[in-house]
Amino acid sequence: MKKTTLAMSALALSLGLALSPMSAMAAETASSAQAAQPMPSLAPMLEKVMPSVVSINVEGSTTVNTPRMGRNFQQFFGDDSPFCQEGSPFQSSPFCQGGAPGGSDGGQQQKFMALGSGVIIDAAKGYVVTNNHVVDNATTIKVQLGDGRKFDAKVVGKDPRSDLALIQIQSPKNLTAIKLADSDALRVGDYTVAIGNPFGLGETVTSGIVSALGRSGLNAENYENFIQTDAAINRGNSGGALVNLNGELIGINTAILAPDGGNIGIGFAIPSNMVKNLTAQMVQYGQVRRGELGILGTELNSELAKAMKVDAQRGAFVSQVMPNSSAAKAGIKAGDVITTLNGKAISSFAALRAEVGSMPIGSKVSLGLLRDGKPVTVNLELQQSSQNQVESSTVFSGIEGAEMSNKGQDQGVTISNVKANSPAARIGLKKGDVIIGANQQRVKNIAELRKILDSKPSVLALNIQRGDTSLYLLMQ
Repeated sequence: MKKTTLAMSALALSLGLALSPMSAMAAETASSAQAAQPMPSLAPMLEKVMPSVVSINVEGSTTVNTPRMGRNFQQFFGDDSPFCQEGSPFQSSPFCQGGAPGGSDGGQQQKFMALGSGVIIDAAKGYVVTNNHVVDNATTIKVQLGDGRKFDAKVVGKDPRSDLALIQIQSPKNLTAIKLADSDALRVGDYTVAIGNPFGLGETVTSGIVSALGRSGLNAENYENFIQTDAAINRGNSGGALVNLNGELIGINTAILAPDGGNIGIGFAIPSNMVKNLTAQMVQYGQVRRGELGILGTELNSELAKAMKVDAQRGAFVSQVMPNSSAAKAGIKAGDVITTLNGKAISSFAALRAEVGSMPIGSKVSLGLLRDGKPVTVNLELQQSSQNQVESSTVFSGIEGAEMSNKGQDQGVTISNVKANSPAARIGLKKGDVIIGANQQRVKNIAELRKILDSKPSVLALNIQRGDTSLYLLMQ
């Protein structure tokens, strides 16, 4: 029995010794395979995307007003002053050109050179999207590809209100276009890569994440619905690409928040869906022919929602409906809160304005509303934009400067007079207006209005009857 046990032990030991080298070899092979694995890199994606991002060189001229000196150099130093003699660096300056004291010399043409970036969106036709401020007032436009080739380009269409422009490469050959992503699918935290030509250095890549969506407020007159990113964007990046990890265009880099002139990780890009909609109009019409709803409004915040007794924290508050507008014909009323557009949630009035502002005249839209706490759906067709209507009710505290009287028969409070430049005038009150409500409470007379004002609400929404129009004026 002992012999059998010893024999088995010897066999096991023999097999163990025989197998040990093979186990070591297997471990070494696995380790080598792991070492051979490439490190994660953006390089493969960038190799496909970089050819579609271009540098743009612009020469142009713009009109500048040159202020006159009360006394020019000749008057001050005499006609023989060396400052204004031939060869002097001051000879061509406005100080040596004379002119009447004070005022300005009027418009003078000043030449300039500018650098920017762009993205090829149609290789066959040579279409390149960039920022309007890159090519504005351009007399010549040169596009340089990453491989060094240079082309002349011309402007197809510009839209200052969105800061987008479409240019076309002349005689395009062997170009690479980028694929546009659905920017509505973006989420905060998604990875982003910015590509452009900062400071004229050439193709430069930076990376970051989506920091926020639906940003606005950089310019109240513009249509803004920016993607915010912390990917470094610097001077010269304007018009460049913001892409996702699939190498698809999610935005056009446009602006940075830079208090000291440098990058602090707050950059803004125009969403690709807006780019797609607006450039399509530029191709068709040479300009953007945007539609509008025909409403004035403001953001819905928690304080306004409480004042108006609205069960929502986000949306676009309608303060006024323009007569004979698409909104008026569809039955939208002052006091409504727009919460969706074509099924997409609307977070603010600025977001609604930007979405509608990228749609052409005649577009059919479906709006989801909250009216008196109940959901309502309306369908309408966008009309031609007036381009000059006020974007929202001006908000100021107080209604000093308005003289009021009871309308009689408990029909409201009549504004009998408004002092010029008073707080009441600044919020938009006019002589003849009738206050019929405040913060969703019926106002029959001055006593009822005073009772509401005495409660010192943080936001006051006055329901005004102005002729045949009902509107809201907001104060806080």
